[in-house]
Parts: sequence; C-alpha cells; structure tokens
Amino acid sequence: MQSQEYNQGVQAEVQQLFTHVDKDRSGKISQRELQAALITAQGSNFSDTACNLMISMFDHDRSGTIDVHEFQLLYSYINQWLAVFRSCDKDQTGHIEEGELSHALQQMGFRFTPEFVNFLIKKSDLQNHKQMSVDQFIVICVQIQKFTDAFRAHDTGYTGVITLGFEEFLGIVLNCSM
Repeated sequence: MQSQEYNQGVQAEVQQLFTHVDKDRSGKISQRELQAALITAQGSNFSDTACNLMISMFDHDRSGTIDVHEFQLLYSYINQWLAVFRSCDKDQTGHIEEGELSHALQQMGFRFTPEFVNFLIKKSDLQNHKQMSVDQFIVICVQIQKFTDAFRAHDTGYTGVITLGFEEFLGIVLNCSM
C-alpha cells in the first residue's frame, strides 16, 4: 500500500512539475521549456544539445516535444544521472574528472576501458581542463543510453558483439544522434 501511495505522490509531483514547465500550456514540453526548467532547478546552464538529446530520447512521435508520460520517464533518468554525478563530484565543483567519470559510469553499470573514458573526457572538454560539466555528463549519458538501446536491439544473443552492414550502421548513428 505504501508503494502505491509513493507512486501516486511521485506522479502528482511530476504532473505538477510538468504543468509548471509547460509555459505555453500546450500539453507538451519543448526543448526551450525543458532548458529553462533545468536551469531554474539546477542553477547551471544546460546546452541546446543536451536538451535536444533529452527530448529526442523520449519523443516517440518525433514532434520535438514530450508529453507528461514521456516527461515522467525523462524526469526519472535526469534524477538518476544527477544523483550519480553529484555522488562522484567529491569536491562539489560541478565538474568531474576522468577517474570520477569512470566511477560514475561504473555506478551506471558500464565497464569502459580507461582509454574510452579518456576519449569521453576529451570529446566533451572543449577548454582542455580534463573534466566534464554536468551538462556534458548528461549529453554523454543520453548518447550512451541511445547507442546502448540500439546495440541491444541488434545483439539478440546478448554476446556483446554485433555485425552490421554500412547502411545499418549509418542508420543507427543517424537515428541516435537526432
């Protein structure tokens, strides 16, 4: 009974937040509305890229917006990612370094090589400070999630290896990056 009450409470909280974020009262949240809400809630800037990727992750009808049910899924992911980020940002700078990123990804169930984690830091660190902001972390999390889902769809035997033709590969890349 308590879990049902908890779920109803979470749903009510999400509905209230959705209504607050949906500034134009369209019943859908746009990238701009999500961005404004995240900046207000987190106190840090979230790039157009991060917000577009988050919307696209749950925008099943490709309208460029998400409804309240899609928002609830996104809300859950964002809270999980932020909790992992905060737990790994030991010095509370709003940035994580390579070792902290590796630990964060491990908490999320990924066992990437040090070379790949270094690649992720370099890919997202435009100022060459060897660290990643929360915004960049969210972008990486969305990209990893989208590519993982696409990979799993082709890895029906759960071997960790897939064989793709070039057009299949391009289809996955283009689908995951839009």
